[in-house]
Amino acid sequence: METSLFTNIHTLVGIHDANVRLLRGTDMAQLPSLKNAWLLVEDGRIAALGSMDALPPNALQFKQISLNGAWVFPSWCDSHTHLVFAASREDEFVLKIKGKSYEEIALAGGGILNSAQKIQACSEEELFVLAQQRIQKLIALGTGAIELKSGYGLSVEGELKMLRVIKRLKEWSPIPIKATFLGAHAYPQEFKENHQGYIDLLLKTLLPQISAEGLADYMDVFCEQGFFSLEETDHILTAATQLGLKPKIHANQLSASGAVELAVRHQALSVDHLEEMNDAAEDALASGNTIATLLPNCSLFLGIPFANARRLLAKNVCLALASDYNPGSSPSGNMNLVVSLACMRQKMLPEEAINAATLNGAAAMELSDMYGSLSVGKVANFFYTKAMPSLAYLPYSFGDNLIEGVFINGKRYENE
Repeated sequence: METSLFTNIHTLVGIHDANVRLLRGTDMAQLPSLKNAWLLVEDGRIAALGSMDALPPNALQFKQISLNGAWVFPSWCDSHTHLVFAASREDEFVLKIKGKSYEEIALAGGGILNSAQKIQACSEEELFVLAQQRIQKLIALGTGAIELKSGYGLSVEGELKMLRVIKRLKEWSPIPIKATFLGAHAYPQEFKENHQGYIDLLLKTLLPQISAEGLADYMDVFCEQGFFSLEETDHILTAATQLGLKPKIHANQLSASGAVELAVRHQALSVDHLEEMNDAAEDALASGNTIATLLPNCSLFLGIPFANARRLLAKNVCLALASDYNPGSSPSGNMNLVVSLACMRQKMLPEEAINAATLNGAAAMELSDMYGSLSVGKVANFFYTKAMPSLAYLPYSFGDNLIEGVFINGKRYENE
């Protein structure tokens, strides 16, 4: 049994009781912490914690690692990414600077269809190596659990290629990965006038094969004007649920369309984006158990409104934060920036934002039993910081990388 005793910790952050699996509304402002602390890790799990004034009686027999007054946080849990992609899209970035809208770029063959074309030309091995490199960088930035979506294949071959890459990444990765089938991301050009034909391809060809090979945990749909309608989304999610894939929805990014209410009716695990909301959508979230995942990096990059976190918190909704890492609308998986933006632009308290990016992010991937807090019995995925004067300094100092080191499964992570 490998045991390490981490000592001289300025503050242990997020020491929730192990039975706390998610937080809603006003409870999200509660972030239990312990100053002048130690943390005991055995075989990759958190075994005990306490004050330096009361070290374990057998402390001298353990390998001791002094963190020299650092703050220790549970690793970020990023529950929404499109990290498997073939190439960046900075050319579209320049078009946005020149005034082109997201919709205009998409109609001209850019956006999701651009990434889909590049996926077709990229081998599975190339995709795997590119995604590996991205995940390694994100772990070094504090991410300790992550969700990866398909959705840039938009064909039987392309979607299966992406999902098989994600399956390989699951087997390789030192952090847990959840896989989401997002074949309903956009309509391929050849199906622009034949929506039912593409839906049949998803439901009759792809879904059975994905289910048989165990390639996905969840089914996601981009329910939005110009993409998949409410009726189409309802049909797709019903079929996916019957095959054991739990639903998620991209909803209310560009309009308050009724997608949130549909997600709640389907008992979706999460509904993500929510930049455009109304009372009916907010009340639906308040009445159900679907997690509202906010993606502030996307709002920053596209120049669209930020989701109104304060209204959702006031209605006792469970909020998660995620990066939406993708080449078109959020080319950053840095969860430290996500937390800073949530504070600066969505007026979340530092405690609320950290809970949303850790415990609730884990819950949005059904991982909060083992990840998302520094709780006894959970996996020892955490990072420690450079010297900080306060908790609020982490999101306040958004231009600095304050992470001094990362531990995954109780072992120091080195990004080679």
